[in-house]
Amino acid sequence: MKRRSAARSAFFNLRASIALLLCAAAACALLNGRLLAFFGRETPPNLSQRTLTFAERVASQRAIEDVYWRHRLWPKERPDPKPSFDAVMSQAQLESKVTDYLSKSQALEDDWRRSITAEQLQEEMDRMAQHTKQLEVLRELFEALGNDPFVIAECLARPALSERLLTNWYVYDQRVHGELRRRAEAELQAHPTVEEMKQTSGNTVNWSWSKAIALERKPTV
Repeated sequence: MKRRSAARSAFFNLRASIALLLCAAAACALLNGRLLAFFGRETPPNLSQRTLTFAERVASQRAIEDVYWRHRLWPKERPDPKPSFDAVMSQAQLESKVTDYLSKSQALEDDWRRSITAEQLQEEMDRMAQHTKQLEVLRELFEALGNDPFVIAECLARPALSERLLTNWYVYDQRVHGELRRRAEAELQAHPTVEEMKQTSGNTVNWSWSKAIALERKPTV
């Protein structure tokens, strides 16, 4: 129990993420120290006992999607004005997004015995802070989630992490792809040339590639 509590409390310490984001912000001169108030906050000791209801997750998802929509450019050639967020994102869509990442997290645990840990969520937040190309958007996402480390981890980091982990485990799962892979390798050994590949049990598609040579264009005055 102590080990689990320690693991859970680990990712609530955002100092590493904070340092990375602050360094990047200083280098790019984008945030100008405006994140200091959030980064200086202390994590409450009882966060490891917190949970989020489905409704709270949906509300957080709405806040996240709203930030993304505000930063989405509207094509200049469109004669109509950019619609409001409520006009493009329904409550059912928000609930579907939450259900999706919760289902993927559960699938990791049920099918691969790989529960997402506190350390992994912390690492995902660190990755976001270190590799983001849109510091202002990340700052707004944090603010939209109340600058709450627990909510950020659960509603921003978990969806991205569960998607990536599930994809990785599925792609390399021999239980799912093992038999197909063995059959494909056996058939390729029996029919090693391109011409012979048409004799395999799989479907083949022929592609023709040609090299295009770009003509030099004369400079215009």
